[in-house]
Amino acid sequence: DYTKYLGAVKDSFSSICQADGEINTEKLLEGTSELLAKASTTLGLLDMLHNMRQIDDSIYAHSMNVALISRTMGEWLHFSKEDLELVTLCGMLHDIGKTSLPEELLNKPGKYTEEEYARVQQHTLLGYKILKDLQLSVHVKRAALQHHERGDGSGYPQGLKDGEIDSFAQIVAIADVYDAMTAARSYRAPLCPFQVIDAFEKEGLQKYHPQYILTFLKRIANSYQHNRVLLSNGQSGTIVMINPKHLTQPILQMDDGSIFDLTEHQGLSITKII
Repeated sequence: DYTKYLGAVKDSFSSICQADGEINTEKLLEGTSELLAKASTTLGLLDMLHNMRQIDDSIYAHSMNVALISRTMGEWLHFSKEDLELVTLCGMLHDIGKTSLPEELLNKPGKYTEEEYARVQQHTLLGYKILKDLQLSVHVKRAALQHHERGDGSGYPQGLKDGEIDSFAQIVAIADVYDAMTAARSYRAPLCPFQVIDAFEKEGLQKYHPQYILTFLKRIANSYQHNRVLLSNGQSGTIVMINPKHLTQPILQMDDGSIFDLTEHQGLSITKII
């Protein structure tokens, strides 16, 4: 089903980029509703996205993933049905500007040079240019333009700060980073969810809307309660309680039955969900 819907997303993107002024948002979002229905829990959704990594990591797969994560965030934030559809569409179209960049640049193994990275950054402006004259909500257009803006002004393309960034773009920004971090890259393995939470916290939560990022990280961590995990020292155990003040340092029941509080072992971390 996931692969089938990816084909529909690719066709929709091609149609939009032909500048005929037509966009069928119902068709574009059809797959997300059905996939979310199959993944009945947050853990089910995250597990599905993780497993689908082996099929595709294209612009279209990333767009689908970000749409699904954005909609899930909207549900956590108690959005109306209309706003849930809207934030899903924002996630789906946020990276459409990348279809205007050469595939060899987007798929380059290894890290970009400064010049290449500057060119990739143009996808936000290219996406806005593709969408600006279409019959779409302004939130969708701003999400394409602003999903790399950060609350502390460190983002691009305009260096906007928290109050200046569209609220839907701020949700898409978090979903975009989460999906990118949990995907494999030529220069690193995919990060596990607890490593991603740690990266968000170290990067500085002030980069993201406080309510959105704290809700997201807490929900992600709590969805892995009762899951088995692997620690950086090679030991494994089951998460029995999430520590609300230290999300990456839960209490574990180890395989030998002992209780292990990660807050008391600062040198250890969770490296894998097993």
